[in-house]
Amino acid sequence: MLTRLILLGSALAFISGLFAQANPAPAKPAQGNAAQANAAPPGPPDWSEPFPSHRIIDNVYYVGSQGLASYLITTPAGHILINSDLKTSVPLIRESIEKLGFRLNDVKILLISHAHFDHDGGSAEVKKLTGAKYMVMDGDVGVVETGGKSDFQYGDDATLLYPAAKVDRVLHDGDEVKLGDATLTAHKTAGHTRGCTTWSLKVREAGKTYDVVIVGSPNVNPGYKLVDNARYPEIADDYARGFRVLKSLPCDVFLGAHGSYYEMEEKYAKLNAGANPYIDSEGYKNYVADREQAFFSELQKQTAGAKKQ
Repeated sequence: MLTRLILLGSALAFISGLFAQANPAPAKPAQGNAAQANAAPPGPPDWSEPFPSHRIIDNVYYVGSQGLASYLITTPAGHILINSDLKTSVPLIRESIEKLGFRLNDVKILLISHAHFDHDGGSAEVKKLTGAKYMVMDGDVGVVETGGKSDFQYGDDATLLYPAAKVDRVLHDGDEVKLGDATLTAHKTAGHTRGCTTWSLKVREAGKTYDVVIVGSPNVNPGYKLVDNARYPEIADDYARGFRVLKSLPCDVFLGAHGSYYEMEEKYAKLNAGANPYIDSEGYKNYVADREQAFFSELQKQTAGAKKQ
């Protein structure tokens, strides 16, 4: 547990450094194809660092970078991609998919965990290359279709914007996404964004059925107002509801929007050493409990501060 918390702290430190208002913002993305190709990717270096693509369990594969998670769900009817990551991430995702013996062109459905540039920045390019149907939770549709401009926290920061993409299907809490023999359920776990989505699906391995949960994000970013937030008045209630949802989900295989949520690198190192390390129901419960405690601690601090004013 201590190792998990240290790793989680490191991951959040990276995110804090990027999003905190007190810290310098990433350089504004250059305009034009040639300029974009030469522009340095935003965020911590590990967000753009390649990581070996690999099979997690059954038809679920990891195709993201070291720091940003993307998942490929394969089916005989085509594939589902979860998270397009940065707008500069698409070539890395394509290469990861091809190394597994699949093709990016066979992606039929594109999903995201939530509408922040490090998870949906490449969506417009993926749509252009594949023709995939883009399906997004209701609370995040406006943000996606404005390239981040309508985001309650970061919409005024031009350095955190990204290419807008048209949504083909608006999802609602509990909706199912089906392709071939795969069925994913969208669980609205808002707060981090208005449409933050946790995905669940069932898989089979060695004759057993397992519940996979891909956590959207339960984290409270630096600068988030949980009390008296004029742009997102229900933010605290949404976080609290999101945790109730997360605690209600059966989970055998714990995944998330960042590999650091579930100690991806450590588990990958053990992948061929015996039992599947990604089967980790206790890790899921511990992570959710830790993040819920962090949320309530921040809420209590902000509530006390508001009363003093």
